[in-house]
Amino acid sequence: MAVDHLLLFDIDGTLLLRAAAAHRDALHAALVKVHGLAPEAIGEVPTAGRTDLEIARHLLLDADVPPDRIDACADDVRQAACEAYAHLCEPDLSHTVAPGMRELVAQLAGREDVCLALVTGNLEPIARLKLSRAGLGEFFPPRQGGFGSDDEDRTQLPAVARERAARDGQPFPRERTIVIGDTPLDILCARADGVRCVAVTTGSYGAGELAGADAVAADAQGVGDALSDLGV
Repeated sequence: MAVDHLLLFDIDGTLLLRAAAAHRDALHAALVKVHGLAPEAIGEVPTAGRTDLEIARHLLLDADVPPDRIDACADDVRQAACEAYAHLCEPDLSHTVAPGMRELVAQLAGREDVCLALVTGNLEPIARLKLSRAGLGEFFPPRQGGFGSDDEDRTQLPAVARERAARDGQPFPRERTIVIGDTPLDILCARADGVRCVAVTTGSYGAGELAGADAVAADAQGVGDALSDLGV
């Protein structure tokens, strides 16, 4: 059976809840290691919906690191963050899976007409380890999706994911691709690529702030219902 739909799931705030502390600490450790920042010199910036390298850039700019040095050391920060996360990540993250989300993705992954993939600001090694330890990794195949390691600009990631899900040499069709996320930036990245979006209020944003999506759901069951309404 041909794949009819490409579903691109965000991780933090969508698939997993309250699983970001070790991730934050790993990114900060990378900035200390690569740029020699004192830990107390690392401030706070909004993170929801942003890519890891975009977050790192804002933290470094706030610490007066020159932009050319940020660019020159981006690969080193990426590698250091992934190495730090491998040490800091809890061995079992199953308690962070959003209620009902395992059942939803298992049901979708079992369908031959659906392809599941990730679109997340996480660097790919961090995303894969995080989902593996949460017990969801098996539902998201390798060599699929779009990650913060592919592009610092979140709006570019749905197109990356569609390219990786190509059929007959052509990117997966926009009209059959849906982003599922929990922030206005998830909606923005979907719109930037001309694909649809289902937003869920399990993160830090309410329904009013997510009204630009094609559908807004309160939980995993609502996501499933919204996808059905959209023809999935």
